[in-house]
Order: sequence, then C-alpha cells, then structure tokens
Amino acid sequence: MIGIESPDDAAVWRLSDEQAIVLTTDFFTPVVDTPYEYGAIAAANSLSDVYAMGSKPFLALNVAALPDHLPPEILSEILRGGAEKAQEAGVVVAGGHTVKDKEPKYGLVAIGFVHPQKIISKGGLKAGDVLVLTKPLGAGVTTTALKQEKAEEVHIHEAIRWMSALNKTASALAVEFGVRGGTDITGFGLLGHAAEMAEASRVSLHLEFSQIPFLNGARRYAEKGIFPGGAFDNKRHFEPFVKLSANLDEPSQMLLFDPQTSGGLLFGIGRDKLPALEARAKELQQAIWVLGEARDGKGIVVG
Repeated sequence: MIGIESPDDAAVWRLSDEQAIVLTTDFFTPVVDTPYEYGAIAAANSLSDVYAMGSKPFLALNVAALPDHLPPEILSEILRGGAEKAQEAGVVVAGGHTVKDKEPKYGLVAIGFVHPQKIISKGGLKAGDVLVLTKPLGAGVTTTALKQEKAEEVHIHEAIRWMSALNKTASALAVEFGVRGGTDITGFGLLGHAAEMAEASRVSLHLEFSQIPFLNGARRYAEKGIFPGGAFDNKRHFEPFVKLSANLDEPSQMLLFDPQTSGGLLFGIGRDKLPALEARAKELQQAIWVLGEARDGKGIVVG
C-alpha cells in the first residue's frame, strides 16, 4: 500500500481487508552521554515511525553497531534502555543483530498493525485542517550544546524527557479522531517534514511562529549559533518551499529547520473537531499545540 515511492515514515503491506502490516527501521549515534537514556531515546524514535502511521507496534529487533573497546556494562545499559522503552510500548524485542564499528549506533526494526482504512499518511491533509503538534522543538540545538559542553543541566534533562517520551498516546488520540494526514518530526525539522506533507497532500501550510513550542534552552543556544550540521542542510534543501516572515530573525528561522530526535507528531484535523480533541488530550494528559492550518495552494508560509 505504501512503499519507496512515498515520502511516508514506514512501508505498509495489506494482509487483508481488516489488517495491514507496518514496517520501519531507524538507528543513530548517541545524542546524550548516558547509555541508558540513549537506548531509550533510540527505541522511542524507532517506534515513532509506526505511531506516525496510526499503527500499533507489537514486535521489534535490535540493530546495533558497537566498538570493540566499549565496556560490556555500557552495551547492556543501551540495550536495557531500549528494552524497557519497548516494554512500555507493549512491544516484544525478539533479538536482533550487532556489527563492529568505530562509533556506537543503536535503534530498532519495528513492526506494527493498522487497519487499511485508518492509515495516517503525509498525503492525507485537506484544506481547512488545523495543524496540531505534540512535542516542542529544539532537541537538535540542545543536544549539540551538550556535545559542545555548553548546555545547562536543566535543559539536558528537559530534552531527554521529551525525546524519551513515546508517541503512543498522541497516535491513539489521532486515530480516535479519524486523522488521515500526519507525520512525526525528526531529522528534516519542522519545516522539512511539513514541506513533505504539503507536497504530498497538494495543499499549502500556514503556520504562526508565536504558536510553535520550543524547549526552554533552545532560543538561547540558537542565538549562540549552536546548531547541528543537519539544520543548515535542511535550510538549503527546503527553504525554496517556504515563505518566512520578514519579522523572524535568523535564530528563529534556523530553529524551524532544526533536526529533531524522537520528535512529536504533526497532524491535521477538521476545525470542527478541535474542541473535542483538546478536551480529550487534556483527559489523556497529552500535550498539544495548534500551529496553523492547511489551505489551498502550495508550499509553506510562516507568519
């Protein structure tokens, strides 16, 4: 149903009229210094692509590349972080595979089930949909500040808390309200993934910068120019599709291209359903922010 020709987050194969299987994989080098938290974040990030499709993950495999000199206790903590995050998601980790490499890398192959008529895809937005985000931005600048030993402890803990959080409840909320257009915000940043959605859905996206949430330290690090290299790559690639307000300074603009690790879901919902969605999100203790709306047209406008 969904394969390599689509910009979506996972492959989807129809098994029957009632069930389709969702398959994806993701892994990356450490974004934090503590191995347990690294494993948990990597697992949450890998499962996020399944949640982004409106699917429920049920099975996973470890994928790891590890240096020879890495102490066994560090390896065990990485795998424990991933295993406990998978357990929180109700997912069985059925083994996996490791290879030797100079730099640690860890993630999961993740498999889930979804009803063929309830798939959430990047091409499912409609003009008039309100755009909802479920996690704040700024993980890229914050973890880069950590690598440069310039991050404050409180900001590190905040970033770890959000990156470790599963998109399980956010996905269930989207499915409950019949969402059809959505994705998760990861390496391409907010504007990169939003551009993919706009193109796939053949709509334009209009965002209000003042409504976009950021981690507490993100602005400070952005003003110091502490960005990962991927932020500049995202800006170069996606900037032609975006019209940014002249009132936005360079740090603000760059934050919109900041690559995220285990970011939140971005999805569209009819405006008439928004009050009920907000009430249900509050009941589930799921954070949501309304960023703007989809309209007829092309590209992205940020005001």
